[in-house]
Amino acid sequence: MPEVQPGAGMAADIAEQPAGIARLLEAPHATAIATVAAAVVARRPKHVVFVARGTSDHAALYGAYLTEIRLGLPASSSSPSAITVFGARPDLSQALVVGVSQSGGSPDLTEVMRVARASGALTVAVVNVPDSPLAEAAEHVIDVAAGHERAVAATKSYVAELQALLMLIEGIRAGDGALPAEERAVLETLPAHAERVLADPTATELAARYRFAARILTTGRGYAYPTARESALKLMETCYLPSLSFSGADLMHGPLALAAPDVPVLAVVGSGPGGASMSEVLGRLTERRADVVAIGSGEVPGASARIVIPALDERYAPLLDILPAQQLALALAVARGEDPDAPRGLKKVTATL
Repeated sequence: MPEVQPGAGMAADIAEQPAGIARLLEAPHATAIATVAAAVVARRPKHVVFVARGTSDHAALYGAYLTEIRLGLPASSSSPSAITVFGARPDLSQALVVGVSQSGGSPDLTEVMRVARASGALTVAVVNVPDSPLAEAAEHVIDVAAGHERAVAATKSYVAELQALLMLIEGIRAGDGALPAEERAVLETLPAHAERVLADPTATELAARYRFAARILTTGRGYAYPTARESALKLMETCYLPSLSFSGADLMHGPLALAAPDVPVLAVVGSGPGGASMSEVLGRLTERRADVVAIGSGEVPGASARIVIPALDERYAPLLDILPAQQLALALAVARGEDPDAPRGLKKVTATL
C-alpha cells in the first residue's frame, strides 16, 4: 500500500475549489440561496447579526462587509458567551441572524440560533452539513455544498461560505432574491480564474524562504481583511507559526513596530478602494525594510514577492485571494516537518459552550 504523503488531503481539498465555485452556481444550490434571499427581502430586517467561530468567523466578517456596503444595513458579530455563559436574551426581533459553520456542530452557535429564533429573529444557517444541529435550529438553511474535507483545517468550505454569503446578499440587494445576471456572469468566470491562481507556483516556492520564520504578520483592508485573518489562522493551525493579523489601519496604531527585515508580511492588496487605502501602511513597511509578500491585483512597490490575482471588483476577490495563502500554509507546514492534514490540537468539530 503506497505511503500517504503529508498534506495530500489538504492539497486535494484546495484543488477542488474551482469545481466547488461552479457547483454552487447551479441548481439546486443557487435556487435554494435565491429562495432564502427572497424570504429575507419579505421580512425587511433592520440589522444583521452574524454568529460564527474560527475560519467561519472570517467568512462572517466578509459577510458583514457585504451587508454594510451592498445593503446599507448595520452588521455585527454575536458574542455567543453572552447567551451561553451569562444567560443574556437580547431582543433580536428585527434582526436577520446568520450562523456560519462548516460542521454546524458547535453547541454555542446552535444555542445562539435557538435563542435568536425564539426572540423573533429571521434565522439562516450557512453550513456544509445541512442536517447539523445548527441547521436544525435555524428557520432557513443554505448548504454550501463543499463536500467532505479530507484535512482538518478548513479550505474549500471557507471559499464556499464566502460564495454563499455573496450570492445571498446580492440576491437580497436585487429585491427579489434572484442573483442578478451581471453578478452571475462575473461569478461564472471565477472557476477559470481560480484554476490559474492555483497553477501559479509562487506561493509554494515561498515555503523554502520562510521555513525558519519565527513569526509572520498579515494585513489587508475592507474585503481583504477577512483574507488576512484567515491566512494567519491557517498558518497557525498547520505550521504552528505565530501569525498576527491586523487591518492596514490598525497596523499603523502601534503594531507596525513588529515589522522588520526578518518578519514576513503577507499583504492582501486589491486594485479598488480597499487596496488604495493600504498605500500609507505599505510605504511605512518599505521604510522598515519589511519582507512583504503581496497577494492581489494591486501594485505593491518594493514587495519581495508578488502573487497576482485577476483584477475584479474587490467583493469577488476574497474567493481568489485566499487560494495562494492556503497553498503557502500547506507547503510551509510540510517544509517544517508537519502534517497539515492532522494538525495537533485541532478537531473538525469544536464543541465550545
